[in-house]
Amino acid sequence: MAESSIEVSKQHQNRRRRLMRAMGRNSIAILPTAVISARNNDVEYPFRHNSDFYYLTGFEEPRAVMVLIPGRPEGEFILFCRERDPQMELWNGRRAGLEGAREIYGADVAYPIEALDEYLPALLENRDRIHYTLGSDPDFDRRISWWMKQAKRKSRAGVHVPAELVSLEHLVHEMRLFKDREEAALMRHAAQISAAAHSRAMMVCRPGMMEYQLEAELVHEFMSHGARSVAYSSIVGGGANACVLHYTSNDAMLRDGDLVLIDAGAEYRGYASDITRTFPVNGRFTEAQRELYDLVLEAQLAAIAKVKPGNCWNDPHDTAVRVLTKGMVELGLLKGDVSKLISEGEYRRFYMHRTGHWLGMDVHDVGEYMSGEQWRKLEPGMVLTIEPGIYVAAGSKGVAKRWWNIGIRIEDDVLVTRGGCEVLTRDVPKDADEIEALMASQRAA
Repeated sequence: MAESSIEVSKQHQNRRRRLMRAMGRNSIAILPTAVISARNNDVEYPFRHNSDFYYLTGFEEPRAVMVLIPGRPEGEFILFCRERDPQMELWNGRRAGLEGAREIYGADVAYPIEALDEYLPALLENRDRIHYTLGSDPDFDRRISWWMKQAKRKSRAGVHVPAELVSLEHLVHEMRLFKDREEAALMRHAAQISAAAHSRAMMVCRPGMMEYQLEAELVHEFMSHGARSVAYSSIVGGGANACVLHYTSNDAMLRDGDLVLIDAGAEYRGYASDITRTFPVNGRFTEAQRELYDLVLEAQLAAIAKVKPGNCWNDPHDTAVRVLTKGMVELGLLKGDVSKLISEGEYRRFYMHRTGHWLGMDVHDVGEYMSGEQWRKLEPGMVLTIEPGIYVAAGSKGVAKRWWNIGIRIEDDVLVTRGGCEVLTRDVPKDADEIEALMASQRAA
């Protein structure tokens, strides 16, 4: 087995051990990977593993189920997966098989996926708790119920089945919230790839291009550096489209004098990046665009400064809201007392979303945002986005036309460190002067 495979196997083994310690004795955890989805006739969507499953196993193939049984003498980690099949592998690619499940991925025992119904009822016997998350796959939920019924048939022989169902995701998601050194390195690399892609988009952008042509530049940069997939559907919105928060049509022409907002990130080896930059299509901000852009950047920098251990999750958002509201009053977008506008939510006319979210294997990653009734404290190893914005749709009541159709968002990925934070996506320009200089350098070339 290659050295990199050994390292991956040990990393996932350590995670499984941590999880089993949290589960306790006389328990069992069952976790299937994602299901294959049909795109259309005879065509499937590209398969992507279930993030929790991959986090614990490193196994990327479809049709697989992980079972963990702490303290089981015959082996604690059981992996059900596809067997080797030369004929099918000729059509669809090589499989790890049962041997690979053990030798590469560290399974103590490997069984064919077709044998689930044969083995699972017995594995449930005499366990007090089953750790499984209901609701993600109704078909698998029904199989869990059927296996329980099969195991109960032995009750007269003194066999008991789990009386308690515990959501597995509660334990796993708390683990995933804190990135270890290897995970942080992967996320740093994903961020660097994505930063290069955003810089490329700035350099090639010209009036008359289509939004999807800029999207193609992003994907080209992602794949050229080993990121085979986007982390989410890319947003490339010019002009009025930048005011649509989840715009993904990307089919309009980029016009001279408009801004273009790009929200896009690569996924690298299972970990997401998430960057938003907004810049002028022709390379020069108008006065109105620059005023709003500088305000959003001020809010973002102030929010990032609040990312440090001991501060609350909501501190960056509260800071961004205050900076944005104060600035919008000064520019005339809002009228009134800043504190009152905030308390009454008037700022939401132009800033209607939160300032960030957890980031990791999923772009909107797992983990609780509150602890009891209080916002959660930030701790080293957490990764979050900081992404304030302002969106002024055409026809906004009481707003001068000079502000219409300006949508701006600036987003970075931020790792909480012991001494404060690290901006993983710092390599892509966001100062307005730097953006203009980068775009001008390409036009002069």
